[in-house]
Amino acid sequence: MSRKLFWSRLLPVAAILFAASAASAEVKTLSEEPIPYKGDELPERTKPLLEIGPALLGTGPLDPGFVLPTGAVWQPALWVFGQYRTGIDIYKSGDAPEVQEWANRLDLFANLRLTGTERVLFGLSPLRDEGKFTGYHRRPESREGFDSNFSGEITALFFEGEIGEIFPDADPLDAGGLDLGFTIGRQQLLFQEGLLINDTIDAVALTRDTITIRDHSVDTRLTGLFGWSHIDRDDNERDHDARLFGLFSETDFDTSTIALDAIWVTGGENDNVETDGLFLGAGTTQRIGKVNTAFRVAQSIALDEASPSVDTGTLFLAELSGDPMGNDDVLYANAAWAIDRFASAARDPIAGGPLGPVGILFASPGLGDYGTALSNRAENIVAAATGYQMFFNQERTQIVAEIGTRLATDRDQRDAVAIGLRFQQALGARVVLQLDGFVSRQENQDTGYGARSELLVRF
Repeated sequence: MSRKLFWSRLLPVAAILFAASAASAEVKTLSEEPIPYKGDELPERTKPLLEIGPALLGTGPLDPGFVLPTGAVWQPALWVFGQYRTGIDIYKSGDAPEVQEWANRLDLFANLRLTGTERVLFGLSPLRDEGKFTGYHRRPESREGFDSNFSGEITALFFEGEIGEIFPDADPLDAGGLDLGFTIGRQQLLFQEGLLINDTIDAVALTRDTITIRDHSVDTRLTGLFGWSHIDRDDNERDHDARLFGLFSETDFDTSTIALDAIWVTGGENDNVETDGLFLGAGTTQRIGKVNTAFRVAQSIALDEASPSVDTGTLFLAELSGDPMGNDDVLYANAAWAIDRFASAARDPIAGGPLGPVGILFASPGLGDYGTALSNRAENIVAAATGYQMFFNQERTQIVAEIGTRLATDRDQRDAVAIGLRFQQALGARVVLQLDGFVSRQENQDTGYGARSELLVRF
């Protein structure tokens, strides 16, 4: 018998014997019993205000849910949660009169989770009416007393999901390009770290994810967005005639993430001036050696005449941070340069101007009339801040010390400098105590100062 004939007869017999042994082998399946967590003890779970259905961050057997005709498996759960903020403060900026107040803010949310990618979110802020908060105020220009800025306005109501997850039977092998995420409704938007958009608007968006360029990028996300209502312009005023069109991209490379954005806003009239504008942004985030870095540039273009709502200007932002002590402490240094007057496409009434990312001296607290130590408006200035964030008590205590400045690049602006301190302490699992204070000095103005205490309760 030839060698070729021998192997041709032996191989089919070997295949039959292998198949028979595999059929008789024991097949192991996943256990039906919960397996305890291996490792250190998990901290006790902090429950939301209300849970119906599977627990938020709970453990144990998975809810089997139910199957839709599309093939999707939904496991509904309703979680109601929120936070309450109450603060007492005193604030004075330059020659402006001193303001004293007790301000309150309540944010409530109901999250109807259908799957890991599909949900409906509903939100209210009943103690806030746009940029005004319920509480006791003492202002020199108005009466002293309690202001009841109650509001039933819906602050969030949107549905988000992914087409490929809602219709899995349409692409069972996940190869048909149905990784299309979408969202529709009233939602908070933040682009280019709030330089271009920091607002809650009524919008619909479609996102194409998992776009890869072989040997170049890990992932690219493209988003097209249309906003039709609830749009606040750069002057923090509502423009009921504004419409917003945006195209946003974000690409993950091996060493950095790059975002490129473009927005067109068709607005109403402001003092009989059309307020259409074009807004462009680019940003890159990466780690250089042991330093975390982010660099951004944003451009606003008034397509008609300049107005409080829109203007033409350029804003550069650089952020650097690291841990020089080799522990959890953070040293950071940020700087911004505004050429002419840069205007954002949309800004919430409580967001202030676009320089908030520079530091805590520029960031709006989002509660009451307490302003910023240094103006966060971006018009012909160079702004900078450096600070050190220290952690103690297993990170339940932190202190931030910061110094910042604004240097004018034309005669219409004033130089200013400020120092600030922030203390935060966790109290139990739901409460945080925060203390803030600053002293500022602006050219040809009185010394400014501010101090505030706040309790934040999450439930």
